[in-house]
Amino acid sequence: MNIYEITFSPTGGTKKVAGVLANELGQNITAIDLSNGSVDFYQFSLTHEDIAIIAVPSYSGRVPSIAAERMAKIQGNGAKAIIVCVYGNRAYEDTLVELQDIVQQAGFSVVSAIAAIAEHSIAHKYATNRPDKDDYEHLRAFAGKIGKKLAENDFSIPAIPGNRPYRKAAGAGIVPKATKACTQCGLCASRCPVGAIDKNNPAKVDKKACISCMRCVSICPHQARKVNGLLLVIVNMMLKKACSVRKECELYI
Repeated sequence: MNIYEITFSPTGGTKKVAGVLANELGQNITAIDLSNGSVDFYQFSLTHEDIAIIAVPSYSGRVPSIAAERMAKIQGNGAKAIIVCVYGNRAYEDTLVELQDIVQQAGFSVVSAIAAIAEHSIAHKYATNRPDKDDYEHLRAFAGKIGKKLAENDFSIPAIPGNRPYRKAAGAGIVPKATKACTQCGLCASRCPVGAIDKNNPAKVDKKACISCMRCVSICPHQARKVNGLLLVIVNMMLKKACSVRKECELYI
């Protein structure tokens, strides 16, 4: 049995959650990074004996479309899937059911689902420093319950919350810009999950391609990419009511 950690995690929060689960369930772990556009995802073919932790962030209650596109190229072949959505303490709406449909269509068998919280990738004042100690304890406990279910050869599909048809996908809208501190090192361009940043001129961004994942902001060594200050104020105000009360991780098994 091999453990596959399949993640789309532009700013790292989703990978933290998936990593805890993977390490609790086994030691022979193969990582597949859905945010790396240079990878040939058709090369990955699992077996029915394998276990996959498939984790994505929730973007306005949906699976990021590029993650869905790349996930569909992986051959599940009956591998058992633990699907995970990670959100910034607002809501995950239809993310889990959409992810369930995507991985089942790719040939995986969903045995459990988890909703977890990580620091909001745009409005950092919400879910700051999460996942935290309590989150990690919950996730380890979840992994124990999932491991017990698998050991008992119980591969039943859990009831997963969400709606079909899914909520309407939101547009990106928030496109980070380079500031005068930019040295044109090119790191943001090389690591952009959708290739939206011009490699020859990092200040130039394809606004239609950008998915507002905030990777360029999070990885810039010079803190030279920023979100428009007024837009950030508006986002914080819009999220205040929904994000102010702490939400906890959830397990569906």
